[in-house]
Amino acid sequence: MKYRILYLTGFFLFFFWDGHLMAQIDADKQEIVKLLDGKKEAFAEVAHKIWEYAELGYLEEKSSGLLQEMLREENFEVQAGVAEIPTAFVASYGSGSPVVGILAEFDALPGVSQQAVPYKVARPGSSAGHACGHHLFGTASAATGIAIKHLMASGKIVTGTVKVFGTPAEEGGSGKVYMSRAGLFDDVDVMLNWHPSSTNSASAGSCLAIKSAKFRFYGAAAHAAGAPHRGRSALHGVEAMNDMANMLREHVPQATRIHYVITKGGDAPNVVPAEAEVYYYIRHPDMRQVKSIFERLVKCAKGAALGTETTMDYEVIGGAYNLLPNGTLARMMHNNLEVVGGVEYNDDEVQFAKEIMQSYPEMKVSPEDAAKVREFRISEFAAPYSTDVGDVSWLVPTVGLATATWVPGTTAHSWQAVAAGGMSIGYKGMMVAAKTMALTAFDIYQKPEIIEKAWQELKERRGSDFKYEALLGDRKAPLDYRVN
Repeated sequence: MKYRILYLTGFFLFFFWDGHLMAQIDADKQEIVKLLDGKKEAFAEVAHKIWEYAELGYLEEKSSGLLQEMLREENFEVQAGVAEIPTAFVASYGSGSPVVGILAEFDALPGVSQQAVPYKVARPGSSAGHACGHHLFGTASAATGIAIKHLMASGKIVTGTVKVFGTPAEEGGSGKVYMSRAGLFDDVDVMLNWHPSSTNSASAGSCLAIKSAKFRFYGAAAHAAGAPHRGRSALHGVEAMNDMANMLREHVPQATRIHYVITKGGDAPNVVPAEAEVYYYIRHPDMRQVKSIFERLVKCAKGAALGTETTMDYEVIGGAYNLLPNGTLARMMHNNLEVVGGVEYNDDEVQFAKEIMQSYPEMKVSPEDAAKVREFRISEFAAPYSTDVGDVSWLVPTVGLATATWVPGTTAHSWQAVAAGGMSIGYKGMMVAAKTMALTAFDIYQKPEIIEKAWQELKERRGSDFKYEALLGDRKAPLDYRVN
């Protein structure tokens, strides 16, 4: 192993270790990194199995089971099927306070089957893929829990509990919301999470709140040519609703996003459709605005049914709050990310990255960008995505990071993300996340005053009159939302 001195400042010696910037400030932290490095091949194997399973939301039986098995082998106490969700679990180790929680996701996305190669080609036998990298997400989170467990078992952490939360169906299924509603996070002092990305960052920021629903219209079938007067088109109900929703866009706050797809529109042009369905997402940086705009959308649906002489009902599918940033925790995580460093490619990975980059030539990026760590900042800007981590962040001080599991320039939900996530580039980024979260968790156990400061920030941000009410109401988890 080669070491090269970088500089000396104060009492701390900084140096390159295997190409990453490490700080010789705490032997226990060095032990965390060494422990995780020693298990990186095993963790990569678990991640790749979940990548191959590519199970959709609430159907992740093998993926969830694999993570549970890994944690049980490390003497975690695992409670499965929590919050009335078969694939949700809580794995606990230790006792007493503080309680550090770690979120673990593992669902794939439909329609993005891809092999681990730098060109677009579907994986035989699979129509889904991990285009958001949740196979890496869940594995790194479990790895973090295992690293902390070893420090507890060796007496390096004297008191405290670590909990790994297996959270299904992040992609539109709002799994964490049902777990929040069930009170599973009530005893957690601080929550850690991360997400795959094409960059490395631990800044504090927000995102868009979301509420989704399927609107179903019911009419009367008839021969479209021979007896159209006897028909009442459910499809016309959907189209009328969409027309009104599109006019609604002019009269909502500017940051609003409204998306829809017609999921059922009839079977034959010569039959007046008796049933039709449209699936809507409403997004806004403020969850209160989402609730208000959704109520207006329901009025559009009711008006459409009235005007087309059809009937209508709707099913709320998901809903999540916007993220509440926590600068106190984010600064700590950023410092640890800088210690760990970004992702450095070998020659084969550089070649893979260059081939991937040919698929988006407009991007001005290079393979070397994966090794960079972005500057820390606290932003009130809502990033244009939604996550059910949002609800958790309103209940528990929550911090997250992104690491370069994808080739620089790659966007989420793409075949390029699936490809990089199925090979060594993804696994390297996964280990950066695991190390950073484990070092951050260790700091929290050693400095309980950080917890108090983080809770103070949370309470100030959410306001004294805050009362948690899930945007999806009291419905049960839609366990079949990915079933065709």
